[in-house]
Amino acid sequence: MTKTIRLNDTQLVLLSHGAQNDAGAMLPLPTSLQQNEERACKELKSLLRRELITEREVTRGTEAWRSEGDLSFGLFISDAGRSAIGVNEEQEDSAQAADETPNTSEQVTATKPASARADSKIGTVIALLRRDEGATLDEMVAATAWLPHTTRAALTGLRKKGHTIEKNKREDVTCYRITAEG
Repeated sequence: MTKTIRLNDTQLVLLSHGAQNDAGAMLPLPTSLQQNEERACKELKSLLRRELITEREVTRGTEAWRSEGDLSFGLFISDAGRSAIGVNEEQEDSAQAADETPNTSEQVTATKPASARADSKIGTVIALLRRDEGATLDEMVAATAWLPHTTRAALTGLRKKGHTIEKNKREDVTCYRITAEG
């Protein structure tokens, strides 16, 4: 069974920021965390201990985390950090390849909802929703360890991606089920 990594909101913001940087640099801090540097530094130390980010030598002062003599060290998101937030190198490579593909009017293709990895939390939710009986909010929360509002947001995200989700009652409990996938 895969170990679930629990991250708080600040850690998620930091890892997402690092994943969006070309080099994976965690610094400079995202603007949303610049006013609370002390909290951000505490969370960076926690991510470093958990090996979700790594420390390596940098030349740019804006990426510096600490210094030892003439050497400066910065923080960078690790592969484990990318996995923890559901971003991996393959997704980035395919996104870059898609950006580099020339788009002509003859290359029009229909878009289909992206299929989630089966071992991801959203993949688990989709699997539950595909069952004949569907899934209740409590079942999805138990399967993903998400909070109820996060689970509802995931359902909204699935709808935006083209999934048709039906809402029914099962023993006086609301039950959700995917009826069409775009």
